[in-house]
Amino acid sequence: MDDTHSRSLMEKVAFFMILKVKSFWTLLQASLLVVSVRINCSDNPCSWYSTGHSHPKLTAAITNQMNRIHHCSNLYYIPQQAALAEWLVKNSCADKAFFCNSGAEANEAAIKLARKYAHTKLGIRFPVILTAKNSFHGRTLATVTATAQPKYQKDFEPLMPGFEYVEYNDIEELKSTVERIRKDESKGLAAIMMEPLQGEGGVRPGDASFFRTVRQLCDDTGALMIVDEVQTGMGRTGKLWGYENLGIEPDVITNAKALGGGVPIGVMLCKEKFNVFQPGDHASTYGGNPLACSAGLAVTEVFDDEKIVSQVARKGEEFRQLAVELLQKKFPKIVKEVRGWGLINGIQLFEESKLTAADITKELLQAGKRYY
Repeated sequence: MDDTHSRSLMEKVAFFMILKVKSFWTLLQASLLVVSVRINCSDNPCSWYSTGHSHPKLTAAITNQMNRIHHCSNLYYIPQQAALAEWLVKNSCADKAFFCNSGAEANEAAIKLARKYAHTKLGIRFPVILTAKNSFHGRTLATVTATAQPKYQKDFEPLMPGFEYVEYNDIEELKSTVERIRKDESKGLAAIMMEPLQGEGGVRPGDASFFRTVRQLCDDTGALMIVDEVQTGMGRTGKLWGYENLGIEPDVITNAKALGGGVPIGVMLCKEKFNVFQPGDHASTYGGNPLACSAGLAVTEVFDDEKIVSQVARKGEEFRQLAVELLQKKFPKIVKEVRGWGLINGIQLFEESKLTAADITKELLQAGKRYY
């Protein structure tokens, strides 16, 4: 099969042919040393291959489960689902888990949970969820509304009501917006939903003081504090959860991508106090099926056995040091900042350089082909 078959696919993103490389560090070396071409940087915006390609434990778990039973209705007890939920709860601040198939679905579940809690526990008639500008929470109608980026919302209006936006890491705007909502008798604050680090927003780590303020405002109003860990969760930031970098505990956590190591799975985690879903309130046909949960369990086993999180922290620090030495110091008028946590990193360029991420990606692809 070659790329000609892609003509039958609906175009969702720009396609790149996959370049086979010997190792992560070979790719990193190739990326960082091609500075003579112009300037380059490297980071994958996605995070699902948490155990690498074709990890033997993940491959074995999926194969073994396919030979037994790969799907079963959630009307029945699924041991793999229960075991994965136990691991997630044990390794987070949550008490309960709801499984689905993707990050957008996990965020949809969190949005519904927040709205039901607001209606049934806080007596709010019109619940409002605050999110950050330049965030990304998914592409369903609710989550694209939560995603405060007009480029993703364009032509999908009317958007879903009940969302308002503030600048990320802006404490004063956050406080004033919450106060304005509190004074409006026609509505009430249901939740504040934030990414611990904004990926689509430019790899912008959250400020600890901002997130402490979010936590305090949620405590004061009774609103849920939701952290979207779809990109940052499962070790990508050098800690198992991104929120651990910020010194706070959320009420709700959403995750997907890395949890299945490339197999579709999503999860919403919450504390018992906010577990207001009753049977029939929310469900997912394939969520938590034996195949996906077996994959998730294999991923957690690899994380535990191979100390993945500590590896991510160490390699991320090495990456940022290399980027500073080989890029920022050599191109001080082009590279403004190197930032990130773990293996989610960004290199910000000065606007005056007139370079874009697309320009650099094309140069990297060409440089990689020449390198091999």
